[in-house]
Amino acid sequence: MPNEAVPKGAVFTLKLEPDLRRAFIATARANDRTASQVVRDLMREYIDRHQRVGEYAAFLSAKVERARAQAAAGRCAAAADVEARFASKRCLKARYEA
Repeated sequence: MPNEAVPKGAVFTLKLEPDLRRAFIATARANDRTASQVVRDLMREYIDRHQRVGEYAAFLSAKVERARAQAAAGRCAAAADVEARFASKRCLKARYEA
């Protein structure tokens, strides 16, 4: 595919209810912004938020896989042992805070 020049801007057409459009444009103007500026900001925020969700999902998946590998290798503690350890820590914390 030959290198094609990327246009400076593209037109994005939306179908909106008239009341929503009027309120949106009025709110943008009240904040000294154009509707296009606000829509671009909203699009960037949307993309950023969903990229972070994807990054977190990958982080969590890797963490779960590490835990599964540790469990399969026998490097884990029984629930009762973990509870006893943290009960002791909670007791020490309560004494410190009192």
